[in-house]
Amino acid sequence: MPRTSEPKLISGNANLPLAKGIARRMSLHRGINVELVDTRVERFNDGEIFVEVFENVRGEDMFIIQPTSNPANDNLMELLIMADALRRSSAARVTAVLPYFGYARQDRRTKARTPITAKLVANMLVNTGIERVLTMDLHAAQIQGFFDIPVDNLYASPVFALDIQSHFKGRMDELMIVSPDVGGVARARELAKRVNAPLAIVDKRREKPGVIEEMTVIGNVEDKICLIVDDICDTAGTLCKAAEVLLEAGAKEVHSYITHGVMSGPAVERITNSVMKSLVITDTIAPTDAIKQAPNIRIVPTAPIFAQAILNIWNGTSVSSLFEGETLEPIYDGMYTPG
Repeated sequence: MPRTSEPKLISGNANLPLAKGIARRMSLHRGINVELVDTRVERFNDGEIFVEVFENVRGEDMFIIQPTSNPANDNLMELLIMADALRRSSAARVTAVLPYFGYARQDRRTKARTPITAKLVANMLVNTGIERVLTMDLHAAQIQGFFDIPVDNLYASPVFALDIQSHFKGRMDELMIVSPDVGGVARARELAKRVNAPLAIVDKRREKPGVIEEMTVIGNVEDKICLIVDDICDTAGTLCKAAEVLLEAGAKEVHSYITHGVMSGPAVERITNSVMKSLVITDTIAPTDAIKQAPNIRIVPTAPIFAQAILNIWNGTSVSSLFEGETLEPIYDGMYTPG
């Protein structure tokens, strides 16, 4: 089917500010006004979700922007129902833009008689008629293999690297990148290479979920500015404890760079009262008012990188080019000035 004149964006209720931000960025890139497709996404009295698309989408290249964050089940059902509505309206192609892929932490069987829910969600998305997925920082990269359709997994590390080079200008030689657990070493090493900093690890022993028995720092962090790097901050218990352990080990300051700010329960209060000087998250999950008002939490935008990725997918050009800092600097329009 021939390519349509412009990509079309549609959004559920999960993160409307991000969807509108992506539309604004695409407007700048295209030199024309890009707006979200006029849609009604609402609930009946019994909680059932109803979707109605008010514009003609026949033959269009559609991009649904919908992170499956809290409430995960509602946002996932919105996504599936929107995809079904678009397929039944003869859209040429439907791409799911999932800035945050919920259920990703259930990517393997950790004990007997447990599900692999990430695979189940992948099956549901594919069976709905979605033909491509665009996401950011999957909890485990191998989740891409759960899909029988193309999956483009963007990384926050190039954006974080620009932020670090801007905010720690003149102090880059004091930095130490820290992984809060052994499983996140690959992610932390990637950022460490980008900012030319050494790597340390906080080894944690967990007897049961939510309870950390012991933490040990692997590496010399004395007199270093430690930057903890991870993909998800949920209740922030591990993060705050890791910051305390690093300071006890001689670190000068502790900051954190986390892609997805899930921030459940007491997370914001813990971060506010913690020894961390700052927590930097992205807006893949819509931040609450409490997050916005927290004095030591800062939010970096992902609309520029998602807008360019959508345009690259639509044009049939490389998405992996967005992994390079040189590509992102002009996309972020001087927001960060590398030191």
